[in-house]
Amino acid sequence: MISCVAGIFRPSDDAYYDQRNATMKSLARLALSAAIPLLFAQASLAEGLAGAPAPFDKGGVKIALISYISAGDFFQAYQAGAEAQAKALDIDLRVFPGRQDAAEQREQVLQAINLGVSALVIDHGLPESLADVAQQALDTGIKVVAFDVNLNNPKIPQVEQSDHELAQLALDQAVKDNGASFNAAYVYVAGFAPLDRRNEVWDKFKSQNSGVVEKTRFGVVNDTTATSTADQAKAALNANPDATVVFAPYDEFARGVKLAANDLGIAGKLKIYSADVSTADIQEITEEGSPWVATVATNPAVVGAVSVRAAALQVAGQVVPPQIVVKPTLLTQESLRAAGVKTIEELAQKIPAFSTSDAATASWIPDKLF
Repeated sequence: MISCVAGIFRPSDDAYYDQRNATMKSLARLALSAAIPLLFAQASLAEGLAGAPAPFDKGGVKIALISYISAGDFFQAYQAGAEAQAKALDIDLRVFPGRQDAAEQREQVLQAINLGVSALVIDHGLPESLADVAQQALDTGIKVVAFDVNLNNPKIPQVEQSDHELAQLALDQAVKDNGASFNAAYVYVAGFAPLDRRNEVWDKFKSQNSGVVEKTRFGVVNDTTATSTADQAKAALNANPDATVVFAPYDEFARGVKLAANDLGIAGKLKIYSADVSTADIQEITEEGSPWVATVATNPAVVGAVSVRAAALQVAGQVVPPQIVVKPTLLTQESLRAAGVKTIEELAQKIPAFSTSDAATASWIPDKLF
């Protein structure tokens, strides 16, 4: 997911924050402070975890989950997984919802620091708006874990979905279905770690497959990514009627392209390959006549759980690698239909590899969550 992801929202230079006046910052802090009692009134009762190292033996460890995006199936599942793992560890997880607002997310990090949490999990975001406040958290002794946002800090472990493998598996399937020569449309927005890593694979793939021609490139991320992408896709596909394969390595992109293909009446001549998955995606992939033929994904709930585990390990003083990779699974239209999968829950039940990960584990951490 993606972290994830529009270059159009990125601050253009350091003046971005200078231009935000003190009144707006004060209002943001006041709003966050007012929200705290509502968000966290149900703080967990500390009971502790038998056999766990301090401070988890006593329980009630405060960890903040600060997201850039909260809307959408992927991000809701990610949060649900984080909450399930936190409950199993008797963690008081404090969730700050994301609204795709870089300045607000920055303020949320500062608010969490002031709350005295033991760790922060930063879920997506813009590195330029987060790097200094993440360092501020580290300077106060707070542990920090990042998911799909590269803060370029050796003290901050990066949880990722193996974005290179996600893209490679999707492209391998495209070659299997279409051969090594085809005209492609590519959906991409630069500036976010997961999409940038997937783009590295796309560039390498093109260099190794001279028969693959990128006919058009487009992409947008905003609060209506799928519909905005659909508008762009209509124009791009109309201008390039010979494009038969679409590589859209983010499920909201794929949803938008599918919508455009249906509106244009060309679903029968396109094949869409994507990354990420949700219940809504499964329904769109498996419906009759869908051009969305494959996606590659990790279970977002598992990724959320892994993120909390990584934070817990750090708080307990245990070693966490700089990169924590959750392996993805190829999901084709054919395999989903054959298995009768209609929801993420059914996917986890029928494909066991989708429901577990051995990343960031320890004997004292409960991992039977789903």
